[in-house]
Amino acid sequence: MPGTVLLLAASPVGRGRLVDAASVLPALAAVEPAVLSGTATASVVELADPLEPQAVLTRLRAAAASPGPLTLYVTGQLQSDRRQRLPHLALARTAPATVRYTALPWHWLREELRLRADGATTLVADLHADAESWRLLGERGPGGLDAGRNVAVYGRVAPPPRRRTVAVPAYMKAVATILRSGRRPAPEDLHQQALARLAGEQAGRAEAGPQLVLAPRRAEAADPHAAVAACVRAGRHGDADALAARWERAAAQAHGSASEDALHWTEVRADLAMLAGDAAGSCRAWLTVAATRLSLGQSGDSRAVEAAVDRAHHQWGRIADPGRARELGLLLAELRGRVPGSRAGALDHVRQGLRQLQPQE
Repeated sequence: MPGTVLLLAASPVGRGRLVDAASVLPALAAVEPAVLSGTATASVVELADPLEPQAVLTRLRAAAASPGPLTLYVTGQLQSDRRQRLPHLALARTAPATVRYTALPWHWLREELRLRADGATTLVADLHADAESWRLLGERGPGGLDAGRNVAVYGRVAPPPRRRTVAVPAYMKAVATILRSGRRPAPEDLHQQALARLAGEQAGRAEAGPQLVLAPRRAEAADPHAAVAACVRAGRHGDADALAARWERAAAQAHGSASEDALHWTEVRADLAMLAGDAAGSCRAWLTVAATRLSLGQSGDSRAVEAAVDRAHHQWGRIADPGRARELGLLLAELRGRVPGSRAGALDHVRQGLRQLQPQE
């Protein structure tokens, strides 16, 4: 059955532009329609810097009504409306004060695709978020950018570029480069190849930074938490941590090292280290969780960040080795400066402990 491809590249005109979204369209347009779609034949609809959300909705609705496989390639920038703080795809006329009226609400996309058959729709996205949207994604995770249970979403969300800099859609350009070979890998393979290519380019330019990876959640045959708990009950703490580490790596590969899934397993490993009597390992893991959440834009008084620092502080007080206590205490003091917590004097407590840990002459 013929496929349908929608190429949508959108970003505001003028100073509000974070990414030159339309710059990727020539590369995508150079790919054979059948390769873009993964079907024998396909029709392609291209939208470059559209002006009106209703016009985009009309094209999206028509594409969603097609009976065959549908692939959407969406490049642009995310902005949140000031009233409901919901994600929108910014269009050419979008400004921070007019998001609700000039941008495409992400939930419109989800609503139009919700009636499509399972497995018939793939969304590939390369998005840059403005500062507020990036902060909200850090709090909520990438789940707010799903397109419905029946749509496979692959891609990445990057933070806003440096001031007065317009980013390039590097992930989507990597996708286009791979597809121009004339062969379309399976969506998961295409996604992983694009991420690998992107990582190599960023490393070469020393530009690697945080990003949220979008990928479908995988169904699992048994509860991994039950297996970890069974190891703990049997006293096999090393096996429990090895299992949790494996799930942590899998979550990082599928959703990104800063995703909620990956951070959850880091938190599990922090608790496992505590149960095994490894206070230093537990402290280090909680410090990692807190620092990662702060790097995503979560505030220092958010529940998740404050709890991570409090638990790191508690475990730090149980470290017997002075050298490791000094090392982790310095990291804890830096975080306590940003996350003082609800208990008065927490930072002073860390500083006093560090003074006591100084080598005696």
